[in-house]
Amino acid sequence: MDFKKVLAERIQEIQEVINGYLPQETGYQKRIMEAMNYSMNAGGKRIRPLLMMETCRLLGGDIQEAKPFMAAMEMIHTSSLIHDDLPCMDNDPYRRGKQSTWAKFGEDFGVLAGDALIVEAFGAAAKAFETTKFPDRVGKAMGILAQKTGIYGMIGGQVVDVQLTDQPISREEMDFIYRLKTGALLEASMMIGAVLAGADEERLTLVSRIALNVGIAFQIQDDILDVTSSQEVLGKPIGSDEKNCKTTYVSLEGLPKAIEEVKRLSDEAILLLRSIESEHEFLEQLIVMLITREK
Repeated sequence: MDFKKVLAERIQEIQEVINGYLPQETGYQKRIMEAMNYSMNAGGKRIRPLLMMETCRLLGGDIQEAKPFMAAMEMIHTSSLIHDDLPCMDNDPYRRGKQSTWAKFGEDFGVLAGDALIVEAFGAAAKAFETTKFPDRVGKAMGILAQKTGIYGMIGGQVVDVQLTDQPISREEMDFIYRLKTGALLEASMMIGAVLAGADEERLTLVSRIALNVGIAFQIQDDILDVTSSQEVLGKPIGSDEKNCKTTYVSLEGLPKAIEEVKRLSDEAILLLRSIESEHEFLEQLIVMLITREK
């Protein structure tokens, strides 16, 4: 298998799915639609919909069932990036080598675009009810999407992250933030893919464990890149965690320990993945790529 070729094809497929759910830039509210579409088309690896699609495929599901949720997940992820970049949060004027949403459209439209994408995400996901043969699976997937987005998921992690800015934090608090702020949406992506494929509770728990390891390793790798990469490579300012007085795994445990932890978590995730008796070569290579990325 030519991994890079297959990856490019699947990212293109996901982009076409996403395009089908973006609003047309018309009407008196055209400006907010421009901000939403700008943010959604600002680049990115489409990691979460990719993981959802490949988990669904791995477990024998119909990819068509997952498409509304793939678009929804990318909308929610993008909304979190818009809000993260705001002056009241990380105050980052660049994202993926372009002006961040608030820097281009104004802080007010940055807030509104992030809010609008969360609402539109659930509208997109709800469209799965129109064509599915398994409405119970869609309902369960909607519940996972809501839980992993809200106060017990991504937003909950962001809350604790903001509260503890400028304060010394423990490893336990760090793990909590990483599990929720970054891990929750990655976990939801793979869990939704599994649910839509009809996975039982035992298989769903296994997928959740894989995803959680990937999510935490992904965030630690992000911490590593924040101190070892450059703005030209990352497409955003480096050293932003230090600038914003945020404790990271690197500042708490040191760079060598951070690198070691990424390897431990990724090795465990791959081992768990290999316990699933199915064709998992592409998903395994995808996970390795995400965790060892350089940008």
